[in-house]
Amino acid sequence: MENSKKGKCPVMHGANTDTKSSVMSWWPQALNLDILHQHDNKTNPLGADFNYREEFKKLDYEGLKEDLKKLMTDSQDWWPADWGHYGGLMIRMAWHSAGTYRTADGRGGSNTGNQRFAPLNSWPDNVNLDKARRLLWPVKKKYGNKISWADLFILAGNMAYESMGFKTFGFGGGREDIWHPEKDIYWGAEKEWLGKDRYSNKEDEESLENPLAAVQMGLIYVNPEGVDGKPDPLKTAQAMRVTFKRMAMDDEETVALTAGGHTVGKTHGNGDASILGPKPEEAELEEQGFGWKNPKGKGNAEHTVSSGLEGAWTTHPDKWNNTYFYLLFTYDWELKKSPAGAWQWEPINIKEEDKPFDAHVQGVRRNPMMTDADMALKIDPEYRKISERFYKDPEHFAKVFAKAWYKLTHRDLGPISRYLGPDVPKEELIWQDPIPAVNYSLTEQEIEELKAKLLSCGLTMSELINTAWDSARTFRCSDYRGGANGARIRLAPQKDWEGNEPKRLEKVLKKLTEIQSGLSKKVSIADLIVLGGSAAVEKAANETGVKIKVPFNPGRGDATAEMTDVESFEVLEPLHDGYRNWLKKDYAVKPEEMLLDRTQLMGLTAPEMTALIGGMRVLGTNHGGTKHGVLTEREGLLTNDIFVNLTDMKYNWKPVSDNLYNIVDRKTGQTKYTATRVDLVFGSNSVLRAYAEFYAQDDNKEKFVKDFVNAWVKVMNADRFDLKK
Repeated sequence: MENSKKGKCPVMHGANTDTKSSVMSWWPQALNLDILHQHDNKTNPLGADFNYREEFKKLDYEGLKEDLKKLMTDSQDWWPADWGHYGGLMIRMAWHSAGTYRTADGRGGSNTGNQRFAPLNSWPDNVNLDKARRLLWPVKKKYGNKISWADLFILAGNMAYESMGFKTFGFGGGREDIWHPEKDIYWGAEKEWLGKDRYSNKEDEESLENPLAAVQMGLIYVNPEGVDGKPDPLKTAQAMRVTFKRMAMDDEETVALTAGGHTVGKTHGNGDASILGPKPEEAELEEQGFGWKNPKGKGNAEHTVSSGLEGAWTTHPDKWNNTYFYLLFTYDWELKKSPAGAWQWEPINIKEEDKPFDAHVQGVRRNPMMTDADMALKIDPEYRKISERFYKDPEHFAKVFAKAWYKLTHRDLGPISRYLGPDVPKEELIWQDPIPAVNYSLTEQEIEELKAKLLSCGLTMSELINTAWDSARTFRCSDYRGGANGARIRLAPQKDWEGNEPKRLEKVLKKLTEIQSGLSKKVSIADLIVLGGSAAVEKAANETGVKIKVPFNPGRGDATAEMTDVESFEVLEPLHDGYRNWLKKDYAVKPEEMLLDRTQLMGLTAPEMTALIGGMRVLGTNHGGTKHGVLTEREGLLTNDIFVNLTDMKYNWKPVSDNLYNIVDRKTGQTKYTATRVDLVFGSNSVLRAYAEFYAQDDNKEKFVKDFVNAWVKVMNADRFDLKK
C-alpha cells in the first residue's frame, strides 16, 4: 500500500521530461526524420509575417551600442564585474557563440543564438556564460524584436573590445534566432563531458573525426590544460592547428585570435570545481536557468570558478594593451596548479609591476598565467615566428586580430549582401565568397527565347538538368555558402569534382559559353545554367500533359578564380548525392542518413525531399546514367511513376548487396527494376511511405509535378538573398 501523501500522477510519468522515453526509442535503428522537422513555425512566437531584416532597419543602432558600452562598467552585486568591467565575460560569450563553427558542414557558429539552449548552454567550456546572457537581458528587453539574441551576442563582444580601447573591423547584423535546441548538429559520440572518443588514432591530432573541430566533447577549441589535460605545448600546437583550420583559420589568424582574445579578461578557478552545482539545463526550478552555483565563499567575484584555471594573461586585463607578448617572451614559465587543481603556466621571478592587480581584492597583485595554448605560441616554431612579428609590430597585430575577430564572428553569416547595419565594412573579403553584381534584366520574351536556344543547342535534357542541379546543390543553409549564384562550378575546385562528372560538365559549359557569346545582351553563365535546367524540367512536365511554367529569376553573377578561395571550397565537395543516386565510395553511415543530412543543409522539408527524389529519378538524372531507382518506362518525363511502382504490391524487393536491390515481378520472377537504399527507404520508412503513397495517388499526378517544380525552384534560388529581402 502506498503511504505517500502525494496524489496519483495525472499524466504519464516522465512523458514530458525523459527524452529516452520517446515512442521511437523502441526502434533505435529506425530512420529519424526529426532533422527535417526542426524549427517548425509552431515554436516561433514571432509569427509568419515577422521580417527580422525589416525590424533591424528600425533599430536605434547607435543607441544600442552606447547602452552596451554602459553595461560593461555597470557592475551588479549578484555577479560583480572583474576590475569593474564585464568586457572579458562578454568577449568570451561572443567568442564561444561564434567558435562552435566548423567548415566541414558549416554548422555551429553564431548564426542562430543557439547558445541559449542545450547542449551549448550547459557545456563545460561555457561555464558561467549564463551570467553574461542574463546581464544582457535588460538591453534585449529594451530593444526587443529589432535585435536578435544572435546579433546581440556578437555586438556585445565588439562593444566590449571598443570600450576597452580596441577598434574592431566592423559588424554586420542579420542573424535570426531559433527557438528550441538544434537536432541537426552532431557534436560527437562521447557519452561523457570532456571525453576523447573522436580520434581514430589518439596519438594523431589529424585523425579528428569529421565534421568535428573541437578536440573534446564540451569544448569550443582545445583543452587549456593541454591535450587530454596533460601539458605539452608542442602537442597542443598540433591540436590547435587542426581545430582552428577546421574553423576556417590559418596559422596567423590562430595566433592573432589566441593572443587578442587573451589580452583582456581572466580565467576563473579560485575554488573547488567539484562542488559546483548542476548545469543550467539540469538545475532546480528556483535557479531560474542559472547553473554551476558555487556554495563556497561569495560564490562569485574572487571566488568564481569557471575553467578551473585562475588568473589574467596580461598586466592590464581591463584594457587593450601590448603586454601579452611582452610577458610571454620576457619571462620563463613553469607549470603550477591553480587553486581548483588545473594545470597552468606561471612566470618565474616576475617583476611586481608586471603583475596584474586582483580583479576584486583592492591593492593586491597576482601572478599572470598562461594556458598550454598560450605557451604553444612560444614553443611551436611556426607560431613563434608569427608571435615575434606581432610582438615587434603591435599595430600589425591589432590589424590582423581585428580582421580575424571579424571573420570569427561573421564566418557563418554568408555573403556580404546579407549583412545589415551601418558598421558593415565596405571591403569584401575572399572568405565571404564575393560574386560580381549584374547590370542586366530580362523580359519574359527574352527568357522564352533563351529557353528555346538552350533546349535546341544539342544538349540532352538530363545534361541540362544535372548541370543546374550540381551547380545549386552545394548550397548550405548552415553558413549560406555554395549555390548556383557565381557559377563556381566552372572554376577549380568544383569543375574537377567527381560528383560533377567533369567530362559531361565540360561539354555543357562549352555549349553554354557558345550560346552566351552569340547573345546581343550578355547573360551570365550562372543564369544560363539555371535556366537550362529549368527549361528542361518545364518541358518534361508539359510533355506529360501538365501545363506548368517553371519560374526563373535572372540576376546571378559569374565569380572569377581571383574571387574564389580554392581551399575553402574543398569542403563543399559532395561525397554523396541521394538525389542523383550516387556515392563516391562506401561509408559507415547509411546512404539514407546521408540523404537526410544533405537535405537539411539545403533547407528542404521531408515532402520536398520526396518530390525531388521522385522527379529526379524519372528524369534520368542519376550520376553516370545508372538505372537504379528509375522505376518507369517513360524516362525523361516528369511523372509520379517511381511512387506508383514503389508502392505496387506486384513486386518483391530482394537485396543483391549492401546498397543494391532487385525489384522482382512476383508472377514472372523476373527483375523489373533495380534500386538503392535511398530509393527503397521511401517504401520502408512509415513516414516517407506516407508521402510516397500520397504522390502515387491517381488524383495527385498534377500535385506531384507542381510540388517538384516548387522544390526545384527553391533549390535553384536558395542562394538568391536578393530575392528574400
